[in-house]
Amino acid sequence: MEIIDNLKWRYAVKQFDSTKKVDNDKLMTLVEAFNLTATSYGLQPVKLMVVKDQALKSMMVEKSYGQKQVEQASHVLVFCTRKIGRDEIVTYFNTVKDVRGTAVDILNPFKEFLLDSFSKKTEDEIELWAQKQAYIALGNLLTVCAQLKIDACPMEGFLPKEIDQLLGLESLGLKSVLMLPIGYRSSEDYMASLKKVRLPLKEMVMFK
Repeated sequence: MEIIDNLKWRYAVKQFDSTKKVDNDKLMTLVEAFNLTATSYGLQPVKLMVVKDQALKSMMVEKSYGQKQVEQASHVLVFCTRKIGRDEIVTYFNTVKDVRGTAVDILNPFKEFLLDSFSKKTEDEIELWAQKQAYIALGNLLTVCAQLKIDACPMEGFLPKEIDQLLGLESLGLKSVLMLPIGYRSSEDYMASLKKVRLPLKEMVMFK
């Protein structure tokens, strides 16, 4: 029941205590949890940029519709999609071979399937697929944050192209999709004491 209690504890923070910082051990736990997140085909089309520089966080506020949590947070995690094409697929299967020692003749059918499948997709289709993986990663990190008693505020509300320029993501071939400011709630955040609002389980979950 501890995980349920922790999920009840978490909420989308509206005001962080800017004097409190997430320590490096907990930050690295989040980073590893991100890297262990399940992704479609195991291709990991999402990268994470961790922003801790205060000047950068302050500049990000304007590009996040004035949401002050970005500036107040200990760190801002930026989920970015990366290009997935032939080279990335081949690299993935080479990695599988190296890590697991799986024979090439066993890997090749799946590799050829993915190469053929992705060759028929448009760039927009691949981008949409990658964005969906970013949401999986976000959900995973929200749960891990709750377990570590780290506060967070998931955000879609920002200007991706402007964030990309500010953080130099374009030059890395990345596109920002989601942001997750993390830190510790302020004692002045009125939202912290409010009851969580959810529809009853019987309305949201079905069993057969």
